[in-house]
This record gives sequence, structure tokens and C-alpha cells, in this order.
Amino acid sequence: MLGRPRHLLPRTLLILVATAALALVTGGCGSSRSALQVPATVRLANAAAAAVNPVTVSPAPGTPDASPSTQISFLGGAGTTVSDVSVTGSRSGTHRGRLEGYSTGVGESFLPASQFTQGEQVSVTARVTQHGSAAIVRTSFTIAFQPRFSLAQFPLDPGSTADIQHFRSAPAITPSTVRITTPARSGASPGDLFLAPYQGLGTAGPMIADQTGNLIWFHPVPRGESATNFRVQQLGGRPVLTWWQGRVLMLGFGQGVDEVYDTSYRPVAQIRAGNGYQADLHEFLLTGQGTAWIDAFDPVSVNLSSMGGSSAGVVSDSVVQEIDVKSGLVMWEWHALAHLPLRDSYNAMPHTSDPWDYFHVNSIDPGPSGDVLIGSRATWAIYDVSIHTGGIIWRIGGRYSTFRHAPGTHFYWQHDAEWQPGGLVSVFDNGSTPPREKQSRGLVLDPNTVTRRVSLVKVFTNPTMTLLAGSQGNLLRLPDGNWLMGYGGLPNFTEYDDAGHVLLDGALGKGVQDFRTYLAPWSAQPRTAPAIAAQSAGAGAVTVAASWNGATAVSSWEILAGSSAASLSPVAKVARTGFETQATVHTSAPMLAVAALDPSGKVLGTSAPVAPGG
Repeated sequence: MLGRPRHLLPRTLLILVATAALALVTGGCGSSRSALQVPATVRLANAAAAAVNPVTVSPAPGTPDASPSTQISFLGGAGTTVSDVSVTGSRSGTHRGRLEGYSTGVGESFLPASQFTQGEQVSVTARVTQHGSAAIVRTSFTIAFQPRFSLAQFPLDPGSTADIQHFRSAPAITPSTVRITTPARSGASPGDLFLAPYQGLGTAGPMIADQTGNLIWFHPVPRGESATNFRVQQLGGRPVLTWWQGRVLMLGFGQGVDEVYDTSYRPVAQIRAGNGYQADLHEFLLTGQGTAWIDAFDPVSVNLSSMGGSSAGVVSDSVVQEIDVKSGLVMWEWHALAHLPLRDSYNAMPHTSDPWDYFHVNSIDPGPSGDVLIGSRATWAIYDVSIHTGGIIWRIGGRYSTFRHAPGTHFYWQHDAEWQPGGLVSVFDNGSTPPREKQSRGLVLDPNTVTRRVSLVKVFTNPTMTLLAGSQGNLLRLPDGNWLMGYGGLPNFTEYDDAGHVLLDGALGKGVQDFRTYLAPWSAQPRTAPAIAAQSAGAGAVTVAASWNGATAVSSWEILAGSSAASLSPVAKVARTGFETQATVHTSAPMLAVAALDPSGKVLGTSAPVAPGG
């Protein structure tokens, strides 16, 4: 086996360790500054001399750019309670507020009654009680200056009109086509494809297709919005569909919300970023503890003179949050600017008023040891971060890798860093924009923390096409040991066996993008009714089109006809053929309907009756 399973330890064990506060030398980030001061290098305080707290407090000590709308989060073990909270802003003074507990029972958040003032220093003290023992905890952080920034979105790629699906019975469903260029071979993993096409001329939205490319379900999103990260996850022990939905900005991040739907395609939860941020498109991961890991981008004013830039510069900070799903409270928050220096970036500083996207978080994966794996596109690095301190435990890649790199282990502009069993790490190596490699690759790496050497375990590349994805993409380990690779900014996806042989290959339409591609078994029955379209074909014949968006158990269709809606009876039965089934029946009845049948002939659902069109 390759892997170590995720979430091996319960939350109570993950947090019941002392929290060492980390101090960031910011070159002066007090309230008198007009812009955040971030130096080219970061010096962390000696852990032995740092204050020790029984809980993890967010914003962490030394955070240079907390939100004016921030709550104060106290994350501990089971039964953690908080009292006697004192919050003081250097400009805004004392802040009253209220405490709200996490549904997981591992802490509380203090919600200030009013916002903080941009640029001020905030000091916090509180009494935290665990298992009958109380301690005073403290944090101090600075509130960011948040300038205006462009909300312009990427222009639409024109794609091709031939790459749009159309259905008579479901005219509102117009997603991209799904072309299978290498049909599933022996050994391919069972399941359906979970895609979220956007760009191109088809409608954007989450989409399920089978491995022959036939549509199963599509959920169109409003014009101007996109969806990403569409997959099956677990919530409360039950399978759910999850995705991010919102606007994708030309600045390289999204503003939206994270959606959760049940197996009837009904919304059951909507998860929003906390502390005044909007959820970004790059990560949405549910855990077995009832929490969600998400990210957000926050452009803040930064003095970039030490980097040769403007003293009134703007930097997009990358923010990681763990959210309590039931309450929506922020349990933990991490800021790249608090822990990673600007000089680590490979992204060139813009010579415009646009924010400098110096870090660009694009993946989050909590580990089993009180840590979380964070991927940064702009620094070409993967970081193992302590949840307790926010500090960097080790890093793979980038300018200052913890490890010596064996041949083939370097990556560039990468995406989707994930833990694998045995402490291995998988990643999609874009290698592009600007190009550093000839092909995008899927990598499995072994970071040996004893020898401080990272070695190459596996590499996946498409043997028939040269695919270099400028953005996005993922490498997914499937339960049977196969691997699925989505090319993100390119419309392609490929399934490989463990030895790298292609088992399935396909693509969306021209110009279409899909941030990540997933594959999983899926069974569902919609609460909506089947759809029908009927058209007179002359000489007493009627052409009937039937579909049921999202139904997975339909084996055949029964066509019903009658003189009225109350007097319908079967006139034909046809096998289901893809998303939409069409058949011609001979009837002069003025009303028709269709009934969806399972393999045993049981009626699963019946459409509303319609009159044939002329």
C-alpha cells in the first residue's frame, strides 16, 4: 500500500498539545503605519521562549493582516470553555461581544459586536478551562488595510458550438460534451466522472457523466458564475455532492460559497468563509469531525519598498480556515503573510495597481498528526504546517526546500498536494506558465524526514499526447490503486493503473476548463419528475424524448398515452439510451407522458403529461 489514511486521530488528540506562539518580525506593523510592513525574510521566535497556551488561538500571535471583521477563535480539546475575554484595539478601544461554542465541542469563538479599525493593533486575553484546569491565554495581531481591487472576470473562451450538449426534453441543460478517446479498459476503476466545466460555450456547472461520456446529472449555475471542486464527500456519515460556486476573477482567485447537496440533489448546507472573507475556488474539504477546510484570498496594503516595489503596494494574502459546518464559526485560521516571506515567490511583482499574488494557496489536506499540508503555486512549494503554531514543519520544493531533491522530484506552478499512505505526497506538476517542462506530470514523492531527501516514487504522463496545463489540475488516488489525473486548464483527463498505463482517456469541449476531475461510484434519485418532449411526426406518429436529470437507476422508459391526463395507459416501452431517450410511437392520443422503470420494471417516477407539438 502507498498510504497513510487521513484523519487517523480524533480532534481531541490533535489539539491537546501546547501551542507555541510564533512571532513575525514585520519591520513595524503598528497602527501608525499606512501600509503593512513585510520584510523579505521572516524570523520566527525561539519556541522554547514562546508563550505556551493550552489552546490554539486565531488570529495567531503576530498575524500582520487580520480582517477587520475577525472573530477570535479558541480551538482546544473536548470540553474546552472560554470566559473573561478582553479584546482591545489600539484605536477602537474595548470591544464587547459574545462567545459561541463549536458544535464539535472543542472550543469557542468570541464574536466582537463591532469591527476593528484598519491598521490597529489588537490585544486579547481570555481564561480557558479544560478538564477543570484554567489558564490565561493571549494573542496580539494587526488589522489589515484592505484596498479596493478589480472584480473583472476572465473573458469567455469562444470554444466550439459543436461541443455543447442539447436535449429536447431538457432545453435548459446545455453543458460541454464529454468525449472518451480511450474507452475504459480492463482494470479501470468503477464509478462515474465528476466534472465542473467552465469556459467554452456550454453552460458552466457541476456535472456527472458515466465512463462512456453520457451525461447523468448537470446543475447549471447562473450566468457569470462557475463551479469547481465537484466531488462526492461524506457529511454526517452520508454521501453528499459538494462544490464551490461563484465568480472567478482575473486576479487568479474566486469569490463565492461552498455548496452541499444530498443524493436527491437537494441543498443541505452552504458553507461560507468566516471573518468577512469570501470562499475561494481552490479547496473545499469536509472532515469526519463535522468541519470544512477552505481557503480565501485577501488583497491587503503592503509596503513593498524592501522588495523594490511601491510603499503603497498590494499583496494577495492566502488565508486557510477550518470551519465548523453546523455553526459556521471559524475554528482555525492561517495567513501566508504571517509565516512565509515575500522573497519566496516566483511570481513577478506587477508594475500596476493589481495585487501581487505572491503565494497562491491551491490545496489543503489535514494530516494525522496535528498538521496540515498546504500547496502554494507561486512559491513552487508544498508545506507541512503545524496546526498548533501555524509554523512550517518542513517544505518540499521552492527556494528553501527542507529536502535534497532526487532526480525528477522538482515541480513548478504545481497543484493538488495531498497526503498518501505511508507519509507520501502526491502532486500535479503543471510545469508551465511560463513553461519549465515539456509535459505536465502526476508525481508521488517520498519526503524522508530522517535523511532530509525527497525521492520519486511514481510519475504519470500521457504517452499519446503532449499536455502542458498552464493552470489547475489534480492527481487523485482511487480506492483500487489506480490514479486519475485531470489537466485543469486543459479539457483532458486520464486514468492510469499503478504502473502508469492508460486505462481511460477523455476530454471536455474545446477551450473548456475543469479545475479538478474526480471519479467515484454514485447512486441517486431526484425529487424532481422525469421530463418529456413530444412532437407530432405525421401519419399518426409522435416522436417522444424522455430524460430524468440525475436518475441513476432508470433501465427503460414506458410511454403513456390517453385522451386526458387522468386516462393515460402504456402504449410502448423502450430501453434507456443515454441521458435522453427518443422513440417514435403510433398514437393519436392528445396527451402523453413517460414513466421511468428500474431493471425489475418498477416505476420510479412519471413525468407531467404534455400535448404533442405541431
